[in-house]
Amino acid sequence: MQFDSLQTFLRKGRDLLARGPVAMIFAEDEVELDSTLRHHRDAGFAEVLLFAPEAFTVAADLARDIHRISYLMTRPEALSQAVNAVIEAAAPGTWLYYCYNAEYLFHPFCETRNVVELLAFHAEERRDAMLTYVIDLYADDLQAAPQAVSIERAHLDRAGYYALARLDEWGNERERQLDFHGGLRWRFEEHVPENKRKIDRISLFRARAGLVMGENHLFNDPEYNTYSCPWHHNLTACICSFRTAKALTTNPGSRFDIQSFTWHNSAPFEWHSRQLLDLGLMEPGQWF
Repeated sequence: MQFDSLQTFLRKGRDLLARGPVAMIFAEDEVELDSTLRHHRDAGFAEVLLFAPEAFTVAADLARDIHRISYLMTRPEALSQAVNAVIEAAAPGTWLYYCYNAEYLFHPFCETRNVVELLAFHAEERRDAMLTYVIDLYADDLQAAPQAVSIERAHLDRAGYYALARLDEWGNERERQLDFHGGLRWRFEEHVPENKRKIDRISLFRARAGLVMGENHLFNDPEYNTYSCPWHHNLTACICSFRTAKALTTNPGSRFDIQSFTWHNSAPFEWHSRQLLDLGLMEPGQWF
């Protein structure tokens, strides 16, 4: 189905939000748009919503499996406005997910267990949101891939990740909340605004009345922003993303200063959850 605006979708497409999980893909450009859509379609989402300008093209085999919503990501607060509108329209309890193009969700054992099974277990743990880490991907040869995007030659950092306490407005540490850092946003932080350096998102969450997400990827319910429950470790997931690499090779302030993203801690990305688990980049919790 196609909708000429977000408002039209909210008026005519609300039934698509009655059964989850629902994936929202926000297209900033056409780079790896088809592979992003295929990846999330195959992950087991009940519905895949594409927010993109009408001029962006999608492969014919995907057109019948997704729902297109004409939307411009260049407007201020475009992400949070769309996500919050979908939250308000969705049936309470519906699992929602969001990412950008050239980003790929990986969760523990995703090769044999789909996202429906993942979220069913997470809900049984009395969790309404799941922490996801944005793990930067980048091509190892910027001469061959000027935008740093290459599925076949993708690399990631196998070290250099850390967390800092998240403070409230009075300077106190927030319970079970941390700000996570690493990847290209850490190694090239001089080119990244301070408020854009975190690599954590709550990308999987349940809709409910009054829930609001900010442009900082945090919710107005503090429990949604936690990495685990008080009793034991919970599942976490990764979004493997070319987005930062693409931005650093495109923005005028950084593209002439970066000759390569590879360093001694670079490793080829294997496109498999086992690698991410072995590197400690996501947590299986009690899910065996």
